[in-house]
Amino acid sequence: MAGLTEDHLHHLLGTNDINDDASKNKVDHIVVIKDTVVEREAGGAGDKEMVPVAGSSIHRSTSRPQLDLSGAAIQGNFEERDPTILLPNQSDDISHLALDIGGSLIKLIYFSRHEDRFVNDGRKRSVKGRFGVSNGVDSSCWHAEVPKNENAVIKATGGGAHKFADLFKERLGISIDKEDEMDCLVAGANFLLKAIRHEAFTHMEGHKEFVQIDHNDLFPYLLVNIGSGVSMIKVTPLLFLTVDGDGKFQRVSGTNVGGGTYWGLGRLLTKCKSFDELLELSQRGDNRTIDMLVGDIYGGMDYSKIGLSASTIASSFGKAISENKDIEDYRPEDISLSLLRMISYNIGQIAYLNALRFGLKRIFFGGFFIRGHAYTMDTISFAVQFWSKGQAQAMFLRHEGFLGALGAFMSYEKHGLDDLMVHQLVERFPMGAPYTGGKIHGPPLGDLNEKISWMEKFVQKGTEITAPVPMAPPGTTGLGGFEVPSSRGNTLRSDASNLNVGVLHLVPTLEVFPLLADQKTYEPNTIDLSDPGELEYWFTVLSGHLPDLVDKAVASEGGTDDAKRRGDAFARAFSAHLARLMEEPAAYGKLGLANLLELREECLREFQFVDAYRSIKQRENEASLAVLPDLLLELDSVLAANIFDWGSRACVDLYHQGTIIEIYRMSRKKMQRPWRVDNFDAFKERMIGGSGKKPHKRALLFVDNSGADIVLGMLPLARELLRRGTEVVLVANSLPALNDVTAMELPEIVAEAAKHCDILRGAAEAGGLLVDAMINIQDGSKENSSAVPLMAVENGCGSPCIDLRQVSSELAAAAKDADLVILEGMGRSLHTNFNAQFKCDTLKLAMVKNQRLAEKLIIGNIYDCVCRYEPATR
Repeated sequence: MAGLTEDHLHHLLGTNDINDDASKNKVDHIVVIKDTVVEREAGGAGDKEMVPVAGSSIHRSTSRPQLDLSGAAIQGNFEERDPTILLPNQSDDISHLALDIGGSLIKLIYFSRHEDRFVNDGRKRSVKGRFGVSNGVDSSCWHAEVPKNENAVIKATGGGAHKFADLFKERLGISIDKEDEMDCLVAGANFLLKAIRHEAFTHMEGHKEFVQIDHNDLFPYLLVNIGSGVSMIKVTPLLFLTVDGDGKFQRVSGTNVGGGTYWGLGRLLTKCKSFDELLELSQRGDNRTIDMLVGDIYGGMDYSKIGLSASTIASSFGKAISENKDIEDYRPEDISLSLLRMISYNIGQIAYLNALRFGLKRIFFGGFFIRGHAYTMDTISFAVQFWSKGQAQAMFLRHEGFLGALGAFMSYEKHGLDDLMVHQLVERFPMGAPYTGGKIHGPPLGDLNEKISWMEKFVQKGTEITAPVPMAPPGTTGLGGFEVPSSRGNTLRSDASNLNVGVLHLVPTLEVFPLLADQKTYEPNTIDLSDPGELEYWFTVLSGHLPDLVDKAVASEGGTDDAKRRGDAFARAFSAHLARLMEEPAAYGKLGLANLLELREECLREFQFVDAYRSIKQRENEASLAVLPDLLLELDSVLAANIFDWGSRACVDLYHQGTIIEIYRMSRKKMQRPWRVDNFDAFKERMIGGSGKKPHKRALLFVDNSGADIVLGMLPLARELLRRGTEVVLVANSLPALNDVTAMELPEIVAEAAKHCDILRGAAEAGGLLVDAMINIQDGSKENSSAVPLMAVENGCGSPCIDLRQVSSELAAAAKDADLVILEGMGRSLHTNFNAQFKCDTLKLAMVKNQRLAEKLIIGNIYDCVCRYEPATR
């Protein structure tokens, strides 16, 4: 029996793909959050031009639930007032609609069950039988069953639920089930704070920082809802579990000076016609021209004895008393800013005093007055910090505009969300995310053809919306002396209030990887994109890779005109995402490199590019399988000769450019030990059972690329582990991403490899991998066939990067008896999880193919190798 040698690692470290990408797994359940403007802008460009191009094929997008209008027909008499419209091709079961009908906006929540097509997958059946994998949440309660001839009932809250109830009944035949507004606000806040990982954030001096809230330590807190007026609600835990929810509340205070005050006085003083117009004026204002500051009273000096700086506001609008001016003599911009600061500052002060009064350590602000407006949040934050002397912080919610609608949604009986865990929710961002809230309006984009038309017609106008906001020169705010936040400029983004424009997907089969040493402190991303330099660098890298990715995606679809059109639309859509995130990195939540790569994959799928590297993967698999017999012979013989000198010309013939051959020639010449990070000897000692230790019981091998990586790298390593009595579970992507191998592709690859190796054949048969594979293995000289199983599971995502807080239930089940984890490839072991700690032994393998990353992580150079062995964390 051949021993474990350095060559086993050579074949792993030299074959990782240069490109990285990320995505999540298929979705069973979808919760969609949308923001609908009540009064659509007249003459909106999209109203007339959002029409599918005649003759073009229609593609359904699976990124979010859609109404499939193909084949739609009116049933019965066309003269009927409310005829029945049949949608024969509609597959999504849309149900559980909830509304928050406010004075200017309608917030809409609906649930849609998306049925994935059944795939006769023997691997899945084998895994389910071996590990007893369940399917998570029972979703049968989500089916909407409305008896015939009975009116539909939907949940609604807000003033409009009362005002428009009769109208809904008369025009639509829908009964409104009215829910108490305060109940809904609290229920919505509780849901968001418990279910969304990066929901809460602080905002000081233009800097946003997300705050991780432990849902077991959420209560008590103060919820400050700033609408027309202000309500301050103390939310505390229930002493006993009841059906009413997981927190009780009491309105403990409030003020009649709120958003309505700002809008009302602003209209009187500035003649502005809308709330957004008033906010936009404030962006260009200077409150020092109208507010009396401490320095104005004390000759430009601080009042240091009581801790007041010269720039602190002593009296809002105070200068208007002593100056002989009429209102026309003051700039509307200055009036708007002074008014905004006066109201925001006082709300922050009152909120903190109430938190102090009741001993509450957390204060969350929400309501239409905030709407993601950076300057408003800065003012409130400063007030809380000032009066608490830094002991308290104001926190805001990304989805705060949807608290009421979410609460109404939660009021449905048997909604199944009471026990929902944060790892079961995935937020994704469709192509319209960078543009939401702008001046471009149009009908819902019901199919891919309309999405492409939208990108083609409005890309020029879209750049107008996503252009970075001009920076104002630094200066005092007139409130405590801190600098003007970076978010303030000459213009206000029309969509500044729409921090979240995503779709919330409920995926009940996702779980937390059980082998993480500390789930609470685990952070998948190694690269901190809050550093502007890092952000700009990786955005440049992604933009530079885009043309090549589009070419490969189009080629994967046969290079048709339709594919080219979709490829162009994808490039525009993803570029718009990058532009939005470059301007506001936290627009889609906490941003890491893995999130960016995942966004790119989701965008590809939105434009129906399912597997952009399909043909490349097939070609490389064939080439690598042709080389495999020689490699196995070399490993078993412990020979030093180069396998590519043994006449394996078939590999070169199959892969005409010789890419695999060149990579291996280079790697075997250059990868001389010691490697830059080299713990191989320690791993070898543990693996062969040194110091009296038994071989590992089960190893999880997180595989990376198709071709040489899986065939010539991970399978030989798996073979060596199997030879030593260790069960092996190959962990692969759930969905295609670049040239990564998927779990569905593994059985065929293993079956082909098993033709050349009895160890792999016996293990694959024992693990159920050869059940459905088309294989005809010739009986030859057999080694001692091992009954130790070789299995394969999907990881729950579709990316070289992986967030181990959200993995598939079958991977979580397989991990329970595992005592070795091997993470291979830049995405899984460098971009993510480089600093992750595990309860079991861990081996992280990669070749660093990025100079910046090499310098930053290992103080090395491009093509340096990482073989990092870490014993189990005790």
